[in-house]
Amino acid sequence: QVQLVESGGGLVQAGGSLRLSCAASGRTFSRYGMGWFRQAPGKEREFVAGVSWTGGSTRYAESVKGRFTISRDNAKNTMTLQMNSLKPEDTGVYYCAAARSNIANAFSTYDYWGQGTQVTVSS
Repeated sequence: QVQLVESGGGLVQAGGSLRLSCAASGRTFSRYGMGWFRQAPGKEREFVAGVSWTGGSTRYAESVKGRFTISRDNAKNTMTLQMNSLKPEDTGVYYCAAARSNIANAFSTYDYWGQGTQVTVSS
């Protein structure tokens, strides 16, 4: 069982930065691939970024490549998403999720989800 809690969302102007964090409970955090998803109003939830067990492999949606960076610290049971050069289209609720697999991409099966944190980018 893994419980996930996101933090760090907020309101920022276009071009600004935010850093999201995901805190996980449980002793087996390092055995879960971790991902970030987002859902904009009226749209389906979409994959943003994923990181493997050790953090050595990452995946990004094309729309955020070069602007977002995902990382994890297994010693602290945390995962972060550094978001730079934010755009209004990045607005949405951001969720962290845990997959019982090393690979964490858009097609992985995610077993645990956080409640989400709101990110709003104004133009």
